[in-house]
Amino acid sequence: QVQLRESGGGLVQAGGSLKLSCAASGRTFITSAMAWFRQAPGKEREIVAVISQGGTVRRYTDSVKGRFAISRDNAEGLVTLQMNKLEPEDTAVYYCAARPRTVSGEIPTSGYEYWGPGTQVTVST
Repeated sequence: QVQLRESGGGLVQAGGSLKLSCAASGRTFITSAMAWFRQAPGKEREIVAVISQGGTVRRYTDSVKGRFAISRDNAEGLVTLQMNKLEPEDTAVYYCAARPRTVSGEIPTSGYEYWGPGTQVTVST
């Protein structure tokens, strides 16, 4: 199993930055692909960024490319999402998720089994 908890959300003005962190524990973390999802009010949950188990491969949804960066530290059990040039459209609850038993370089966009409780990000105009 993997236990996840997000932190770092808050209120920021458009153009500003936030860094989200996800503290992960559990034996399968190091073999898990990790992702950040978000869900805005009235919208479907969408995947924002994915990182492979070893941290060598990353993928981003088009709307955040060039602004967001995902990283992980397997020794510390930490996954982060650096968010720059934030826009009001980025307002959402952000979730950290884990998909265990992936192979090296795999960056799945579905099948995530473990989720954190979420952290709110609000971007004002």
